[in-house]
Amino acid sequence: MENNRTTTAPTRLRAGFVGAGFMAEVHSRAARAAGAQIAGIASSSPASAARAKDRLGVEEAYASAQDLVEDDMIDVIHVCTPNATHAALAEAALKAGKHVVCEKPLATNARDAAHLVELAATAGTVATVPFIYRFHPMVREARERIASGQTGRISTIQGSYLQDWLLSRDDDNWRVDAGLGGPSRAFADIGSHLCDLLEFVSGERITQVGALSRTLFSARANHTDVQTEDLAAAVFATENGTVGNLLVSQVAPGRKNRLMFEISGSESTLQFDQEAPETLWLGKRAGSQLLVRDSDALSPEAARLSVLPAGHPQGYQDAFNAFVADTYAAIDGDLRDGLPTFRDGLRSAVLTESIIESSRGGEWVDVPDVKELEGVQ
Repeated sequence: MENNRTTTAPTRLRAGFVGAGFMAEVHSRAARAAGAQIAGIASSSPASAARAKDRLGVEEAYASAQDLVEDDMIDVIHVCTPNATHAALAEAALKAGKHVVCEKPLATNARDAAHLVELAATAGTVATVPFIYRFHPMVREARERIASGQTGRISTIQGSYLQDWLLSRDDDNWRVDAGLGGPSRAFADIGSHLCDLLEFVSGERITQVGALSRTLFSARANHTDVQTEDLAAAVFATENGTVGNLLVSQVAPGRKNRLMFEISGSESTLQFDQEAPETLWLGKRAGSQLLVRDSDALSPEAARLSVLPAGHPQGYQDAFNAFVADTYAAIDGDLRDGLPTFRDGLRSAVLTESIIESSRGGEWVDVPDVKELEGVQ
């Protein structure tokens, strides 16, 4: 389909959603908060789309994703479906001239992710991936402190992302199926967020990884041959020689969504815990302090994302709202700092493949530069 759109977004964007699960709920709330019309939804069947239309307050249910994508009245498509479908749906939306917000992983392999980066560049549309933990104000505060030199020269980086929702053999989900979720589960699902945050905050790129992974249950309630990992651990090095380690697990009892990073420099250490997102721990040799979110005392980007007064907690949905708002601002020509694009989705796919390769081979792996895969510069 020929794209006759101008580069200026309409006053009020009309948003369409593919998928009707939890993430579609989160995306639609964020889109509504950003002022979009919640215009259309398509799902695995017309009946599913009709139910979601009523549940989410969407204007119209579409018979198929293709019908939604090809509707000229839709400006931006949010892809909120199982992982294996992301690449094809994002490609169809880009070819139809739509702006795209695609859930991670952008694709289940780096080759497809690189193809989408090239398509987005050719289309000239905004294409983003919701690495939304970037949008916690205290994450931006940590990033600014490192970038400004207050932390000193970085020596170590460590991080973890721990959950327990697949702790039991009886716990099951479509993500367990490699055919739907892709060849990696724990790392692609949550390790991708962790690595994006480690690189985003530190300003350093992971260049080498040595990884291990484990699948605790070869069979689950509805899957008899589970191939995807329940947990993964890695040691890594950055291009600056910084040493790091990470652990991701979906079988850690009591940990619901504990995303944590700790970055140490020659002057101080910074630690952030997503389950306590209103604070940032600052450690120094002479003592430590807990920095509490207060826009009057934060860096400009952290203050911008502090949409509630100090003492009024912000959380996951607020971070997601900020991501979607910045995506829509980019559509309107206002590109804001830190917006994760399809290139960041490609970076995640490259890291995931490197972790898989290292884990399977039992050797250190060099992480490819995404520029070698993009097809466009």
